[in-house]
Amino acid sequence: MAMRVRLIVFITGAACLLMAPCLSTAQAPYYGAVRMARGQDVTPAFEGWMANRDGTFTLYFGYMNRNYEEELDIPVGPGNRVEPGGDRGQPTHFYPRRQRLVFSVVVPKDWGGERKVVWTLSTRGKTNVAKGWLQPEWEIDKEVIMQNAAGGADLQNEPPVITGSAPQTISLPNAVTLTATAEDDGRPNSLRVRDVEDGNAGASGLSVRWIYYRGPGLVSFSPGTVASGCQKPVTSTTKATFQVAGEYVLRAIASDGSLATFHDVAVTVK
Repeated sequence: MAMRVRLIVFITGAACLLMAPCLSTAQAPYYGAVRMARGQDVTPAFEGWMANRDGTFTLYFGYMNRNYEEELDIPVGPGNRVEPGGDRGQPTHFYPRRQRLVFSVVVPKDWGGERKVVWTLSTRGKTNVAKGWLQPEWEIDKEVIMQNAAGGADLQNEPPVITGSAPQTISLPNAVTLTATAEDDGRPNSLRVRDVEDGNAGASGLSVRWIYYRGPGLVSFSPGTVASGCQKPVTSTTKATFQVAGEYVLRAIASDGSLATFHDVAVTVK
């Protein structure tokens, strides 16, 4: 198991992001003490794979936005594609820094050990690729995910259960009100919720937050804070406003500090 934990850290770095000898200062100005707020690219990352009960396999992907502040948008197309398929539900809005286990791709039971799922991102003249396949050393499970998220694993812990708003259709300049409620088993017992918006530690327990996942234009949330609680259901209600029409996906993320669950809401803006 120790080997699995080390491996997920390595492969999620993608293209030596975590390995200083692979990078020069010119290639990676974000490395070390130099932090670049803007102007950098995004690198996709293959996180590992799990076997499903029905014999299929799920391959997990995340990304590293090398900017410390800038959020980037890369529409699905030549610059943001997953092969095979092109569009496999990958994000189009990229938050700063490392974002893990953002989406997954299910492959059939006869996929084989050599075939690959390839996520390609092109930004600012750079093309970065993450390749995922069923190499035995890259198999992960709930314990590995918890070890990487929280530095420990409560094997009795189960991910939160989340429910939320149904698909919505609105017309500009109207906003849409979204609600998500999460419940949890109260484990792990000693977790701390961290507010990813401002980096401040919050109350112990379960947290729910909303993010902009896919769409053609900027989205603003009000309030944009994280809802949290302990030993009870947690509900997050926010109002999302849009600048341009199009098809959007807004995501609620419920986290117990070790495991997370998503609820996606499709919003059509006319």
